[in-house]
Amino acid sequence: MITAEIKRKIRKLKKFEVTVRSQNNIENDIPMVWDKFFDLRETGKSAALYSLSQISRMNRDEYKAVIDEFFARVYYEIYIHNGITDASIYDSALLEKLGLPPVANETDVKKKFRELAKKHHPDTGGDAEKFIQLMNVYRKL
Repeated sequence: MITAEIKRKIRKLKKFEVTVRSQNNIENDIPMVWDKFFDLRETGKSAALYSLSQISRMNRDEYKAVIDEFFARVYYEIYIHNGITDASIYDSALLEKLGLPPVANETDVKKKFRELAKKHHPDTGGDAEKFIQLMNVYRKL
């Protein structure tokens, strides 16, 4: 994609989030998901997950996955703000620690947990500290 086109599309996502936040009465003191996700400056030196240069190198499927993750996080923040709780909605930050997408289900979580538990369990030569962190994330989920 052309850089100017990418910037335009990503800015539309910011407008979308602003609109959704205002419709759901989300205060301005709660950080925007967009700010955590995207950095459109040419330097790309920020804490954002995706810089302009990273996005420009993505293929269509990778780009779509980023956008899907963005939408999931925006709506997750709205659910949290409005007190909507559902056993099928997981904290996307915790899912990210497991290397799972925000739309992962219970089966995905269990499968990934077992895979990582085998890898990090001290009895199989893994790191005990990483295993403890893994257990804490799994319990929270």
